[in-house]
Amino acid sequence: MTHAAPVSPVDRAGLRQRVDKALTEFLAGQRVRLAAVDDALVPVAEAIEAFVLGGGKRLRPAFAYWGFRGAGGVDGDQVLAALAALEFVQASALIHDDLMDRSDTRRGEPAVHRRFAARHRQSGWGGDPDGFGDAAALLLGDLCLVWSDELLHSSGLDLRALARARPVFDEMRTEVTVGQYLDVLTQATGDTSVERASKVARYKSAKYTVERPLLLGAALADATADVRTAYSAYGLPLGEAFQLRDDVLGVFGDPALTGKPAGDDLREGKRTFLVAAAGEATDDAGRELLLSRLGDPELDEQGVARLRELITASGALARTEQRIVTLTDAALAALTAVDLDTEARQALVDLAIAATRRAD
Repeated sequence: MTHAAPVSPVDRAGLRQRVDKALTEFLAGQRVRLAAVDDALVPVAEAIEAFVLGGGKRLRPAFAYWGFRGAGGVDGDQVLAALAALEFVQASALIHDDLMDRSDTRRGEPAVHRRFAARHRQSGWGGDPDGFGDAAALLLGDLCLVWSDELLHSSGLDLRALARARPVFDEMRTEVTVGQYLDVLTQATGDTSVERASKVARYKSAKYTVERPLLLGAALADATADVRTAYSAYGLPLGEAFQLRDDVLGVFGDPALTGKPAGDDLREGKRTFLVAAAGEATDDAGRELLLSRLGDPELDEQGVARLRELITASGALARTEQRIVTLTDAALAALTAVDLDTEARQALVDLAIAATRRAD
């Protein structure tokens, strides 16, 4: 007898489709709005539509939704529209991140700055195509952040619920922005400590991926203090585990699955926990090799393979994998300390597994 595959927690309750519907409807209105200003803005609307609707796991709205439901929130389309705003925060962060890292691709497609640089070249416009692409990406990322606000507040939710959610939403966007700065600063200073790598991961990605979306859902549901405490105890370690998994994929991932060239994190010089752990554990020769090749944009496949060997041989990969397990276990244990809706609790367990799963 065959059994149907379990429904993904992102797909449960029709969640992914409902989030995509809210995003599609909002973006259709924004396209009309931009076109009314000038036809030259239609490519801006098209680029954001392609970026926001063309991929993404919808993890952040999923964590927020099941956090809302777990706290006793009643389902409704207005809630889904409000939580879909998280996808615009994510889009803003990724567009800016690709620009700062000089990444060529995102999800297998040209990064936004590359897309607009190519448009400049194809149109034969004056000036520097790359400078135009950079400026366009900066502005489109800003526009996504503006639209995150607009979608949240036009969702139709009760004003009291929005007032409870606002401080969480503001804190989340502040954290991801300062986390991005700390990432840039860490690359500039060459700080390869595990402590610094962990802090950057916590603020750049971990908190706004899991903890803050959960607390946003909790705020909308007017959750008790016990529930909010449990969500932080679950969300903080899980968010870090999620980022560690992403760091591993950035070095060892299959480009067909990650949508980025193999070893791109090494070329970009990212000081991740994985890299910091390797630098801490390897010998002087290994450390010299790691630091001399890390951040080299000309790093070829052979160079990537050599650094992968070094990271593995140092024990950093195994250490990172074990930390992912430890953090995920701590997150799951936190869910047992509070009374939650049964379906929501199971969804949060499944999300934890999905967010930290190995690619193989």
